[in-house]
Order: sequence, then structure tokens, then C-alpha cells
Amino acid sequence: MNSPRPRLDPATAETRRAVRALLADALQQGVVSAGDLVTVALSGGADSLALAAATAFEAPKQDLRAGAVVVDHALQAGSEAVASRASRTAASLGLDPVTARRVAVGSDGGPEGAAREARHAAIAQVAADTGSPLVLFGHTLDDQAETVLLGLLRGSGPDALSGMPPLAQRTVGPAYGRPLLGVRRHTTRQACAAAGLVPWDDPQNDDPAYARVRVRNALMPALERELGAGVPEALARTAEQLREDAAALDHFAEEMAEDLAEHSEAGISLSVPELQANPPALRQRLVRLAVEGEFCVTLSRTQTLEVCRLVTDWHGQGPVDLPGVRASREGERIAFAAR
Repeated sequence: MNSPRPRLDPATAETRRAVRALLADALQQGVVSAGDLVTVALSGGADSLALAAATAFEAPKQDLRAGAVVVDHALQAGSEAVASRASRTAASLGLDPVTARRVAVGSDGGPEGAAREARHAAIAQVAADTGSPLVLFGHTLDDQAETVLLGLLRGSGPDALSGMPPLAQRTVGPAYGRPLLGVRRHTTRQACAAAGLVPWDDPQNDDPAYARVRVRNALMPALERELGAGVPEALARTAEQLREDAAALDHFAEEMAEDLAEHSEAGISLSVPELQANPPALRQRLVRLAVEGEFCVTLSRTQTLEVCRLVTDWHGQGPVDLPGVRASREGERIAFAAR
């Protein structure tokens, strides 16, 4: 008589299901094709380690190859050893190729922003070198909830409160996938323990100098104590709903942009009466869409509202200077030109 098959650990099953669903979605959308290389961004922490193990298991089942990229930010003593250990673990899971990159982190955008910029640049380069159209990141539901809460505290608009998308195609470089956005952080730790994987705990994740750490270790537990369990899940649901709304508004804005815009040698202009006839949310998207499409510049909400004042509060004021772009009222049009 055959002995029963050992029961799959629930945390392992959950992470595998999440990866399986995202890879299937990426195939369906044409982000990847059979035989393509999917690359896991691996730090060695529990989240990315659980992701790496699940991807190594699930990718071949969908006729995809799985590799990894390990970025050493060189910001802490022993960082090279951490990167080397993560690389060896990735190889032991069957990921191939495994690429380690050491980067120089600048100072623009603060320590977190500068590290993120250096990391993403290195990851994009590795993806280009290996021909990988999709990079997977280990962000969890807890990361999503923290992102939304930080956006609320900073007074961000709906785009920022939409959080991180599960699958994002980009105009340049690989697509980004975040399979674990529906998985709790404690689940990734359980998945690592079940697989005998020992994660690295980044000491910066407990450094209260970072706003995200204070949200994670102090604010979120306080909210759950006062409001009950389920706060992270509620915040993640809010992000999902806002993403759906934002996608609909973006769709309408893209459809309308062709009728409103006129291109010239100097840049692009938009019709004032047409902008004025639209609700503020669409008007602001049309402005941002025009500037981003023509000049590859992403406007902040404050900058967008300043431009929109040329439409809704016009009293002869001068042009609005934006990063690399100047917006001015010229009769019944808002003209954007490089400066």
C-alpha cells in the first residue's frame, strides 16, 4: 500500500499560487512568451527568498526559465557576503542565471530614494543583458498597506494611493511583477522555514530613522490595536479599488488627448475650452499625459494644479516653469515647450 503524499505546507502553497497566477497573467498579456527568462530581484530577505523558491518551482511548469539578480548596495559592512550568500541560495534553488551587481548609491532623493534608483538601474541593465522581459519583486500585502498609509500621511493623490500594481509594463526596460501583493509578510517567513531557507534580516528594516519603519513597527500595530485586525488588508483593498478607478480615468484621458492636442516644432498645446469642459480629475490627467508623452516628464500634483490654473483661474499670469518644460497660456490654448 502506497504511503500518503506529504501535505504541502500552506505558506508554500500560498506563495506558489500567487506566482503561478501572475506568470499566467503575464503570458496572457504577452509580457512573456514560452521559453522567456523571468528574473527574481533577490535581496536574501524572507520575502524575496520565498518568491525565489516559488518562482523556481512554478516557472518551468509554464515553460518559462527562472533566474535571479542580487544587488549589493555596499551601504553596510558585510554587504558583499550577504549578496554572495543570496546568490548561492538562488543557485541552489535552481535559478539560472544568477547575477550579482555591486552599485554606487548617490544622494539624490534621500537615502531610500537613491538606493532604489541605483537598484532599479542595475536590475534593468541585468534584464537587458540577459534578455529577461519580466522582473519579479517580493513586495507583500504588508508593503502595499504601508505604501498606502504613507501616501495618506503625505497627502498624496489617488495615483500614489493606488499603491504598487501587480504587473506593470514600462515604456523602457523590463516589466515589473509583484506576485506577493496578496500575501502577508509572516507567510513568506513561514514558507522559508518550511523550505529550510534562512533569510537575511536587513538591520535597516528596524531603523526608526526611516518613515516606513515607523509606520511598520509603531503606527500599523497601533491602528490594529485600536481598530481591530484587518487594517493592512483594508488598505490593500483600497489601493486595488483606486487602481481600477485610475485606470478608467487614464483610459478616458488617452482617448480624449488626440482631440485636444496639437503638435508643433516647439512642443504640444491643449485646447483651453476642452480642458475647461472636463472634470478636474480628467483635466489634470490630460495635462500630465501631454507633458509625459511629449517630454518624458512626470508632473507632481502641485505642478499639475499650477498648470490647470492657466485654464480655470486665468487673469493674465505668466508661464509656469516645470522640470525642463514651460507651460504658458496662448489665447485659447495651453502651450508646452522645452526650456
